[in-house]
Amino acid sequence: MFDVLVYLYETYWRPDACPDAAQLHRKLSAVGFERDDIRDALNWLDGLAAAAQSVGEQTQAHSLRVYTADELAQLGPASIEFISFLASAGVLPPPMREVVLDRAMAIEGGPVDLEDLKIIVLMVFWSLGEEPDALILDELFVAPEERLIH
Repeated sequence: MFDVLVYLYETYWRPDACPDAAQLHRKLSAVGFERDDIRDALNWLDGLAAAAQSVGEQTQAHSLRVYTADELAQLGPASIEFISFLASAGVLPPPMREVVLDRAMAIEGGPVDLEDLKIIVLMVFWSLGEEPDALILDELFVAPEERLIH
């Protein structure tokens, strides 16, 4: 499913550039994605669209997030640490954080791998029509051992 999401991000720079679900399903099949992965990705994106609609309605500038036991189990320590890092850096405001958490909880068979969580974060930015800055893109795509320190 995550391969499909990355493909969509790279191919359709904005969600409104995607064709309708039936045509998108055909295109993804033609590219070679498995039917189950396509179905899971499109269902996940439907949930993302619904969750993203609520972002504009929430206006909290600051908030304290306490994770439930289910969230702790589904996310794991590395993912929670990464979400906290993004929030403390000011690039993941509370409403967006809640969308990330909602979509991470929608993934079956947790805990969610950190690399998969990074894709979720990227897709949340994408769904809202926002481009993360270069440093955040670096955090989302470049493995720490591959980074060059100047």
